[in-house]
Amino acid sequence: MGVDIGGSGIKGAPVDLALGALTTMRHRIKTPQPSTPDAVAETVAELVKYFEWGGPIGVTFPAIIKHGVVHTAANVDDSWIGVDADALFMAATSCPVTVINDADAAGIAEMRVGAGKDQAGVVIVLTFGTGIGSGMFVDHRLVPNTELGHLELGGIVAEHFTAGRIHEEEDLSFEEWGKRVRRYLTHLERLFAPDLFIIGGGISKHFGEYAHVLDGGTRVVPAALRNDAGIVGSAMIAGDRSG
Repeated sequence: MGVDIGGSGIKGAPVDLALGALTTMRHRIKTPQPSTPDAVAETVAELVKYFEWGGPIGVTFPAIIKHGVVHTAANVDDSWIGVDADALFMAATSCPVTVINDADAAGIAEMRVGAGKDQAGVVIVLTFGTGIGSGMFVDHRLVPNTELGHLELGGIVAEHFTAGRIHEEEDLSFEEWGKRVRRYLTHLERLFAPDLFIIGGGISKHFGEYAHVLDGGTRVVPAALRNDAGIVGSAMIAGDRSG
């Protein structure tokens, strides 16, 4: 099973690892506020109970994760820093749990069965939501915890300028928002010279409405798994660990 923890919602579903697809409709519960460790763990347990799940679980989390431990808290409660998230969710669900950075999980799914499946070289997967998550791959090998949404553009943190939520908060048209994304991608091109950008997160379903303003540099494509990529990728990692 994969569980994707975001700033506004926690969603999950069982996953067919061979197909890289959900086996049923995903279920979503609002992220508790404040999003403290105990409150989020209780919500994840509720999600697992909904599916009557008892096997391995992969959980995405919007932070730097090293060996299951949370090291940052950009879009969640500061009390997460230093928490052993693997142990926390195992205790809450009574299941084996593997926690991974949210964009890394989405990237793993896209590289195995999605838009990056046949792409060699450097691929950067970007998830636009409450913040901007990033997963970087070099010949299909993950460079973990890149957190490229925290780069600065003109003295402004990138995710404060062009995260998916900014589209609604500042009442931007898709074209206006897409121009901000193009500026951000140009900055990443100068730093990493990628061969492909994959755009994920909830706003990826509207890709056709802003794709035209992203032209002019590295090829940009929408995530094939769209907003399910984190669920699928986290389940894949849990499957790798349990297998």
